[in-house]
Amino acid sequence: MLVVAALGGNALLKRGEPLTAAVQRTNVQVAVRALADIVRAGHRLVITHGNGPQVGLLALQAAAYQPDEAYPLDLLGAETEGMIGYMIEQELENALDHDRPVATLLTQVVVDPRDPAFAAPTKFVGPVYERAEAERRASAAGWRIARDGDRWRRVVPSPTPLEIPDLRVLQLLLAQGVVVVCTGGGGIPVLRREDGSLIGVEAVIDKDAASALLARQLGADALLLLTDVEAVYQDYGTDAAAPVHELTVAQAREMDLPAGSMGPKLAAACDFAETGGISGIGRLVDAVSILEGRAGTRVSADA
Repeated sequence: MLVVAALGGNALLKRGEPLTAAVQRTNVQVAVRALADIVRAGHRLVITHGNGPQVGLLALQAAAYQPDEAYPLDLLGAETEGMIGYMIEQELENALDHDRPVATLLTQVVVDPRDPAFAAPTKFVGPVYERAEAERRASAAGWRIARDGDRWRRVVPSPTPLEIPDLRVLQLLLAQGVVVVCTGGGGIPVLRREDGSLIGVEAVIDKDAASALLARQLGADALLLLTDVEAVYQDYGTDAAAPVHELTVAQAREMDLPAGSMGPKLAAACDFAETGGISGIGRLVDAVSILEGRAGTRVSADA
């Protein structure tokens, strides 16, 4: 099978951990064990990943260096794709004893300039702050901020991904047996101008939505949305909470889940399952078991 595996942010950085290279490297070393198992099971693999904290850190560093000439989010997204992709690529090659080529591809993703997300930013990037600190930074940098749990973070536009113009390159790599790391952080957001040329735009694309688009356009057999929660839960956060292991698209779309956590994953799983592929949500360490239907939540097309 061709499997697209989307790594949640916890695969690189757990909440509360420092944004150091050593911490992220250690987390990646753990993550690639599960990814290597997918390859050893005989599947072709494409890996995507989040980048919210890393984009936020680069934005802070750029602002500290030249506050009036801060780099736009598309460039910061490209930087993080390279940085995170490098770590995943190297550690996965090591885990596979270098018997399978692994490559990172900086991936552009086309969005619509009229997308309503540009008028209503919702995507969290960067570290969390106490409210007073967040407001101070927002005032100085022109940010918008929103509550994230009991803390505050910067929010930026998150338009819907429409097209992956680098798809032909991905297909060439897969045809040669390469494990590909791509569409990191949802991909580099770009606009297509009237003459067909592309230009970057100040936004961040949801990683799960972009992964579902990627899986559909590649004709993948399975999409795995991997996190640190064992499954989708009914009545999550209450005494009645219980994992749900099988859902149809219709059932899944009726569930009311938080927009900042499981909601986007379930929406992405539905979008892909409607094409007839396997959509699975669950823990990274259970990746192969989710593929085999022994763990996590499977979302399937309506009968």
